[in-house]
Amino acid sequence: MLAEELIKLVKKIKESKSESQNVEVKSAHQGTPKRLYDTLSSFSNQDDGGIIIFGLNEKEDFKIVGVYDLQDLQKSVTEQCNQMVPVVRGVFTIAEIEDEFVCSLEIPGIELTERPCYYKGAGKVKGSYIRVGEADLPMTDYEIYSYEAYKKHFHDDEREIERATTSTMDIIEIDKYVQEKKYEKPKFARLNDEQAYEMLNIKRNNYFTLASVLNFGLYPQGIFPQLSITAIVVQGYEIGDLGASKERFVDNKRIEGTLSEMLEEALIFCKRNMKIKTIIDDKTGKRIDKTEYPINAIREAILNALIHRDYSIHTEGTPIQINFFKDRLEIRNPGGLYGRITVEQLGKARPDLRNPTLAVMAENLSKTENRYSGIPTIRTEMKEYGLPEPKFISERGEFTVILYNDTNKIETNLTIEEKIVEFCKIPKSRKEIADFLEVKTSVYVYSKYIEPLIKENKLALTMPEKSASKYQKYYKI
Repeated sequence: MLAEELIKLVKKIKESKSESQNVEVKSAHQGTPKRLYDTLSSFSNQDDGGIIIFGLNEKEDFKIVGVYDLQDLQKSVTEQCNQMVPVVRGVFTIAEIEDEFVCSLEIPGIELTERPCYYKGAGKVKGSYIRVGEADLPMTDYEIYSYEAYKKHFHDDEREIERATTSTMDIIEIDKYVQEKKYEKPKFARLNDEQAYEMLNIKRNNYFTLASVLNFGLYPQGIFPQLSITAIVVQGYEIGDLGASKERFVDNKRIEGTLSEMLEEALIFCKRNMKIKTIIDDKTGKRIDKTEYPINAIREAILNALIHRDYSIHTEGTPIQINFFKDRLEIRNPGGLYGRITVEQLGKARPDLRNPTLAVMAENLSKTENRYSGIPTIRTEMKEYGLPEPKFISERGEFTVILYNDTNKIETNLTIEEKIVEFCKIPKSRKEIADFLEVKTSVYVYSKYIEPLIKENKLALTMPEKSASKYQKYYKI
């Protein structure tokens, strides 16, 4: 970072009066902050890294207070960087602003195979942190495990399940699967059944694997009650909204069985709860029934959740969720994105497979394509339906696919202000409004549009007592 860039960044922080996912502010006019380990860890553990700025006081509206001693500050901060595993190698930049010196430390994100970065003195379990908004939060056991599993190429779908026995498995379907493989691969046919079971990951060390239990078990939920799907229909826009008769859910179902059975039953549930639009072709007079969301997009989203969810002991108590709301359909599965892929790369780059055995079995049993075409199919189907772009969110320990229906469509002849107000029928954050307007700077959007609309009593705050909160949202009055 150049000194000019640091000056611009400080100006932006003072205008927004906030830190961010990649920026942390520390006052250092009275000495070096003693515990930087949390931030050093969290910035190192995210792909884009982060920047710590010394010389601003957050408690005084980010006033520039300068640093006590530039040379000693850099020396002391470097000593703390050396206490991290792996050692953090940051880059310092100095700039003079309002007759005070400020100093920044750019921290690069480390390679996935080296994560988590943690403070040596606290150990990996207590010294690993992750950045969430403006906060450094301790990593959960699951988040640490995820890095270790990726690093060691450990796949939970291949773990041995001692409770699964021949009496609890559909041996006929297993034999059929093995025979199909032998038919496809003549050399594979030379193996006996015991060898075939091992090669196909149906068994490991004479125990059935989790993948085979989920695909061939007579009742997989007898062993893993929560490896299922919960599906609900809500009358409003959020869970907790009640219907006209105070009902919490219009429909509510737990879906169980093998992966193929759950996929089929989940699609039946979705079809049952979708609105159907009848369209008459002007030329032929033929009637066409169009579902609220494209079936193929829903199928791919549910299939992705079943195959790519996390099946570790940390998440086996959490089911997949299908949630219908007035304006959208959400499909949530335990486990964020796996490996090196990011949300922006979904459907464009080849991902690392969390459950390779499960994916191969599903390709044969569910007649699916294990060719990474699920995300592009969802996008294409939604576009052809004339619906908004699907949204993919990878959060702490959870991945969500959101499909919006046409209730979110906003008339194109409205002014920008009117579009914002209509968009905020459901509470939206500054960033969501900025994304909606395709504007990069949420600070500009707030001063230009949101603040005037609040003064005109067209928008209101969800948290009026905390106007500067990062969780603040705005809604139509």
